[in-house]
Amino acid sequence: MRRRGTKAGTITIAAVMGSLVLTGCGGDGEPKGKGDASPAASTGEGSGQEQGTTAVRAAYDKTAEAESARMTVSMKMAAEGKSVTSDGEGVLDLAEGDSVMTIEAEGERLEQRVVDEILYQKAPGQKAPGGKPWIKIDLRKVAEQQGVNNQQIGDPARTAAYAKAITDKDVTEVGTEKIDGVNTTHYRVSVDVARLPGGDQMREQLGPTLPMQVWLDDEGRLRRQQIDMTVKAPASASAKPDSGAAPQQLEMTTVMQFSDFGTEVDAEAPRAEQVADMTDKVLRSGRRQS
Repeated sequence: MRRRGTKAGTITIAAVMGSLVLTGCGGDGEPKGKGDASPAASTGEGSGQEQGTTAVRAAYDKTAEAESARMTVSMKMAAEGKSVTSDGEGVLDLAEGDSVMTIEAEGERLEQRVVDEILYQKAPGQKAPGGKPWIKIDLRKVAEQQGVNNQQIGDPARTAAYAKAITDKDVTEVGTEKIDGVNTTHYRVSVDVARLPGGDQMREQLGPTLPMQVWLDDEGRLRRQQIDMTVKAPASASAKPDSGAAPQQLEMTTVMQFSDFGTEVDAEAPRAEQVADMTDKVLRSGRRQS
């Protein structure tokens, strides 16, 4: 675990946690990728705004009804003047949260699977303890340590509970845009973190609001979702004694894009003898930062 793949794996874990845990939470910033935007026909107060809110709140259930999809994930993390990007593609079970993906980060290509809320990763040349090629991390245990309800991990359909916290004033229709040739409607969403499950703890790290953008197709399904977050580390974990330094901040942008709804997902865990469990190491690291 001394290779660069370790750092890339950490980034990918953050992408999984950030994307699945925070799906349906909120948006701001400019859209990424190609698209031809045009002014929205309905913005501001009134029935148009209400319709937009209804569409955004229903999008997660409508997407989950497709059962599965092909997914791409693009992520950028920046801290202390350094940035790392990763790009992934694969297939996702929208009901159970299982997935099979390949991730490119820091010049390395990782294999990643999520099966029954367990994250598995394999990088070329990576040797985990015992010389095993795969590592695994129990996302439920990590979520529990972070104070996140484990029902929000690995099951995007259940994250619709977040969407129910969205009110009319949280949603703004931006316009229409084509994504991979599909007509979509683009919305900006900003949600009061205090209204979310575990909101008090999330507010300390993420601030008062969560920004998100979503692009919905004519059937009301998610085609693209962009989350822009500034995650603040606890002062005790980032500031040196007597230094007066402000808490460290991690800037993170995650863009998920969905297509080919109904595609087959064959997610299987690696054989047990090929896997090293790194969950306790991740949990110990989390406790040192709290």
